[in-house]
Amino acid sequence: MERKMEESTVRDVETGSETGAEDALVGNVNKLTVSPPGYSGAPRRGHLVFDACFESGNLGRVDYISEFEFDLFIRPDTCNPRFRVWFNFTVENVRETQRVIFNVVNFSKTKSLYRDGMSPVVKSTSRPKWQRLPAKNVYYYRCPDHRRNYVMSFAFCFDREDDVYQFAYCYPYTYSRLQHYLASLERRNLPYLQREQLGLSVQQRRLDLLTITNSDHLSPEKEKKLVFLTARVHPGESPASFVCQGVIDFLVSLHPVAQVLRDHVIFKIVPMLNPDGVYLGNYRCSLMGFDLNRHWQDPSPWAHPTLHAVKQLIVQMSQDPRVSLEFYIDVHAHSTMLNGFMYGNVFEDEERVQRQAVFPRLLCQNAPDFSFSNTSFNRDVVKAGTGRRFLGGLLDDTSYCYTLEVSFYSYMTAGSTAPVPYTEETYMKLGRNVARTFLDYYKLNNLIKDNGPAHFPSAEVTSQIGDGKDNSRDAASREREKSQGVRR
Repeated sequence: MERKMEESTVRDVETGSETGAEDALVGNVNKLTVSPPGYSGAPRRGHLVFDACFESGNLGRVDYISEFEFDLFIRPDTCNPRFRVWFNFTVENVRETQRVIFNVVNFSKTKSLYRDGMSPVVKSTSRPKWQRLPAKNVYYYRCPDHRRNYVMSFAFCFDREDDVYQFAYCYPYTYSRLQHYLASLERRNLPYLQREQLGLSVQQRRLDLLTITNSDHLSPEKEKKLVFLTARVHPGESPASFVCQGVIDFLVSLHPVAQVLRDHVIFKIVPMLNPDGVYLGNYRCSLMGFDLNRHWQDPSPWAHPTLHAVKQLIVQMSQDPRVSLEFYIDVHAHSTMLNGFMYGNVFEDEERVQRQAVFPRLLCQNAPDFSFSNTSFNRDVVKAGTGRRFLGGLLDDTSYCYTLEVSFYSYMTAGSTAPVPYTEETYMKLGRNVARTFLDYYKLNNLIKDNGPAHFPSAEVTSQIGDGKDNSRDAASREREKSQGVRR
């Protein structure tokens, strides 16, 4: 495409400085009208108005290339120029049947699922449900005009002049959405659900902690089996919130499996570890530019207050002889791999290695989109500050610490030839299957007697949680999959 040499010099409303250089990308564009260079006068229909000054929004700069083409620059994470991945912005003042090409030109990552068919998501005022753009309209390539950076271009045709269109890297799940969801849970006054504020973020947002169990488990003298789950330490990894909500929805439901689990296990869930980063539209960092998932070893109460509060709680519980903290699972999304999968830790004791592989093997049977062959166990130096690695060293050898990853894009089921793109619903379905797998684990280990839901026909159980067992993978092939991987 031939590019015009002249660029429109637009003024960034938040910083008040000309955004002629990438270094100046500090704030988001705010109702920015992008007119042709040299044009003066009132904006016309079709002079697009871009905005990212809203919760979880991200767009730092727009360059006019032609009336059909615009270069878009992602605003880096606050206080950290290294990370530029997440975008989320609106476009209005469109002309009916106006065709455009948007080029996202400054990704900080080179590898991307955009190479493999992933596409951005879009919704509009009259069509409020997010949907993925057709993959055939998306191109990911190395661009000589942008220092040979990787560029993701997508073509789009606006069809309704009065609509405001919104585009995002993946389905957004904002801090406000979580607060509305948790408030609606609280209003149900469920006897087995407690919500508390564990702490506050740097910008004074709530750090929520849910406790799900039958209340007689909470008496101080009783021995307690405990599962701890966290999500959204990396704010741009929005699929993690859908998975986490799926876990919560299942555990508070009247499903017989959920009832048995509440009778035997205490679930502690922190659904959003990095509320400031989520609110600000960052991809990986907190308000102060920290990747919180590298600071578990020594979190600061003022710089990493949410992490500090969660770590204090876990350390305190680990020192209580009546508490057996059996699982820690931190939920993430992955930008280059397909399916759901897990990372675990490496141990010298072979028997412990085998025990650690049990939960992901069981999850593989319950969730067709979960891949045991992608699951791996490592002790990379760069991962030493992660929740999985730190808590794997802190807790005793009866505890299992995992990172649960889910693809930003899609999954492949056994025997399928084409990837199936994830939706908000299928992300939540994976969460429901994670929750259900705890019963399989505890029954296998005779910690829950094999009664209760066993007499319910499997069709009834699976119809209520949405997924049956992945019968297309036979047990022999699952056994052949290696429990020792080399990735990450």
